[in-house]
Amino acid sequence: MPSARWAYVNGQYLPHAIAGVHVEDRGLQFADAVYEVCAINDRRLMDEEEHLDRLERSLRELDIPMPMARASLKLVLRELVRRNGLRDGIIYLQVTRGIARRDHAAPSGLRPTLILTARPVNPAVLAARRQSGVIAISHPDERWARCDIKSTALLPNTLAKTAARRQGAFEAILVDGEGYVTEGASTNVWIVTKEGEIVTRNLSHDILPGVTRRVILDAAAEAQMRITQRRFTLQETKSAQEIFLTAATLGATAVIELDGSPIGGRRPGPISQRIQSLYADLARRRAIPSA
Repeated sequence: MPSARWAYVNGQYLPHAIAGVHVEDRGLQFADAVYEVCAINDRRLMDEEEHLDRLERSLRELDIPMPMARASLKLVLRELVRRNGLRDGIIYLQVTRGIARRDHAAPSGLRPTLILTARPVNPAVLAARRQSGVIAISHPDERWARCDIKSTALLPNTLAKTAARRQGAFEAILVDGEGYVTEGASTNVWIVTKEGEIVTRNLSHDILPGVTRRVILDAAAEAQMRITQRRFTLQETKSAQEIFLTAATLGATAVIELDGSPIGGRRPGPISQRIQSLYADLARRRAIPSA
């Protein structure tokens, strides 16, 4: 493992400790930026194509051009994995609109800023979390109306996540004004009803189209498992047989307690465990080694 971490900013590989952007970068000034987080598993970039698909969609929605061609970006991702000597970890990718004199109205023709960082993760810690399950609380969804765009404007998410951690929980499950669960502060939410129905929220502007969510739907279809996409209430969630969360860094991780009430006997259930196994298998089959 290299002794120093490396980052990438606008065409340069830089020591992580000194990498930075201009003080008037619009990502810094206005959160005028989007991001992706891609897991690295055994030197493989997991769900890479799906992450890049979503990156391009988010940029189109905000009228920000891709900072480079997809093929070139893939080369940069792999070089950053190599320079950081990562076997298991994550890559964080951020694209901002660029640098301009501070003004709410965005000028045209800016050159996007591309930022990449990488760090290791301990796969044993992630596996242990899936084995034991996690605790969650419910929290009002106070985010903007375009949650389908993976914007860096995450203040409501960070406040919800911080509230969860202060209460000894791992995640905050967000609830809209009508009492329906949208998603987690940094996850998609799934339930298994008492009747055995697997449910996740349908896609709309209200939730992020999770990459892990997308691959799980593919894996479930391959295994001939039926998943329903619809709204569900917090009350239905609390009475569910199982709850699990999905994200690039989690796979499928069970919630064993919500707002102090036990879920599934306070242990991960068979459906969430099978979903995790199916997801891990499909994601690995699709992944290409980075080196």
